[in-house]
Amino acid sequence: MKSTRKSGVLMPIASLPGKYGIGTLGQEAYDFVNRLKEAGQSYWQILPLGPTSYGDSPYQSFSTFAGNPYFIDPDKLIEEGLLTRKEADAYDFGRKADETDYGKIYESRFKMLRKAFKRFNREKAHGYASFCKKNRFWLDDYALYMAVKNSFGGVSFIEWDEPIRKREKKALEAYGKKYAKDVEFYKFLQYKFIEQWKALKDYANKNDIKMIGDIPIYVAFDSADTWSCSEMFRFDEKGYPTAVAGCPPDAFTAAGQLWGNPLYDWEYHKKTGYKWWIRRIRHCFELYDTVRVDHFRGFDSYYAIPYGDPDARGGKWEKGPGFELFTAVKEALGEVDMIAEDLGFLTPSVRRLVKRTGYPGMKVLQFAFDSREDSDYLPHNYDSNSVVYTGTHDNDTTVGWFSTLKPADKKMALSYINRERFSSDEDLADSFIKLAMGSVSKLCIIPMQDWLALDGSARINMPSTLGGNWVWRMKRGAFTKKLAKKMYGITKLYARL
Repeated sequence: MKSTRKSGVLMPIASLPGKYGIGTLGQEAYDFVNRLKEAGQSYWQILPLGPTSYGDSPYQSFSTFAGNPYFIDPDKLIEEGLLTRKEADAYDFGRKADETDYGKIYESRFKMLRKAFKRFNREKAHGYASFCKKNRFWLDDYALYMAVKNSFGGVSFIEWDEPIRKREKKALEAYGKKYAKDVEFYKFLQYKFIEQWKALKDYANKNDIKMIGDIPIYVAFDSADTWSCSEMFRFDEKGYPTAVAGCPPDAFTAAGQLWGNPLYDWEYHKKTGYKWWIRRIRHCFELYDTVRVDHFRGFDSYYAIPYGDPDARGGKWEKGPGFELFTAVKEALGEVDMIAEDLGFLTPSVRRLVKRTGYPGMKVLQFAFDSREDSDYLPHNYDSNSVVYTGTHDNDTTVGWFSTLKPADKKMALSYINRERFSSDEDLADSFIKLAMGSVSKLCIIPMQDWLALDGSARINMPSTLGGNWVWRMKRGAFTKKLAKKMYGITKLYARL
């Protein structure tokens, strides 16, 4: 991160308003950039962009390299003559303007996109051949994976017929030939996604807005990555994980968190000079200006849970690659602009790793107010090489969070900001926004829901739960000129313009 004080907004692409059931890379995204500029902001944090699988979480994606086809903007396809207005309006993408209905989108979005694909001329499409060639190292396997997955009714690759599940040469050739058109369709989707994403990013950068992306530490078990590169993971001879990722039991979750992601064979990665990781991170920096590395502590030590266990209680801590990985990244890519998501239980060795990389860590105000003890998340304990948030995508909104605080913690929070009460939800949210903005952290990121002073119904995700997550969308017109003017004033007050 640069040394000057800056601020930005956390807002997933999926949460943008619009008429297609989920946020897209269309006009609403450009309008959001314009408002961010008016508001004096320097960053837009968007979370992962990958295609989502079961549970709709962007942290459980079918590919660590691919983009989410749901974000392709139909209006831009209409402008190109690949769709008609009548075709784009013919589908039911959900009736609620402030909530995503993934079921309806799943049933209709690809039908619409296939109509666009039928009119796509890959021979005349500018840059299509070079795009496919440049991204061959992941695109070919991803496109075939999705095509074969469709042929098996969408089930995980572990349930496919053995020859294709094990990637036998004859099977790969046979399926590639049989489903060649479907393979081409998935390549087309990625081409259009990248085309639209890069146009938006270029527009943001020209308006002095930088994009913060997200690289989840783990990949999904049901993904092109695991199917095509099984040697990178701790799998048994049948192709099942020997252990999976999660978190141990704590004060919040008595059984711990069972994420289920396969774990890396770090010895294999070390022997290859961390080639896949370098490719992955290089790809991220082709998409984003800054990359937030999710679950950073997992590079120091990670929690391994025996595959098949019903919860996380039987897991144990194991040693990660440590600083060696980041040395390899630096040698290959030079200095990179990363944020270390160093939240949760931090051991001295985790702290040393974060410090040694030089990456700024994260501070979250919602973790600060525990009346029983002093907290590293209280602003008076920050150093400048950090990124402060009121809350993240995994937290409640600030309004929702404060309403559920224990009386003693609520009293402490009020005392800390020298208040006795709040006159409104807006007053409450603004008070904690100002506390974050006024800290010494060189970057301050505020979720859009907090600028809008929304209650807990606007929460994006509740970890370790299925259903009802990742559905919140901002209402059209909510990000007003008046709000942008207020944001500008607060940003200027705390020298973050």
